[in-house]
Amino acid sequence: MNRRLTSLLPLMLPLMLALPASAQKLADPTRPPALMAAPESEAAAEAVAAGPRLQSILIGRAPDGRRLAVIDGATLRIGGKVGDAVLERINDNSVVLRRGKNLETLTLFPKPAEAADPTGKTK
Repeated sequence: MNRRLTSLLPLMLPLMLALPASAQKLADPTRPPALMAAPESEAAAEAVAAGPRLQSILIGRAPDGRRLAVIDGATLRIGGKVGDAVLERINDNSVVLRRGKNLETLTLFPKPAEAADPTGKTK
């Protein structure tokens, strides 16, 4: 029996050493999809190209309640700055930014690029 094990050992040893190597080829199940894992420079370039993004609007309960807007992670009041723009107005679902003489409206729920009618046809 001992002699038999000794003769099988050279055959079994490579198989046993190969097991950990095959485990390293498995993909990490917790890793985000490749589309979400853009390099830092590309993600920053897209954010700059897209402009500021309105994330939330907070309105106090009092009749003249305090109004705050969360734009790109920063909480702002009227007169606050986002880059080179100034927050002019906070509405229920949108805010108005002023860049020099230009006004830009940011909405919480932007309209889709293509609106579909109830029959399923695109306009």
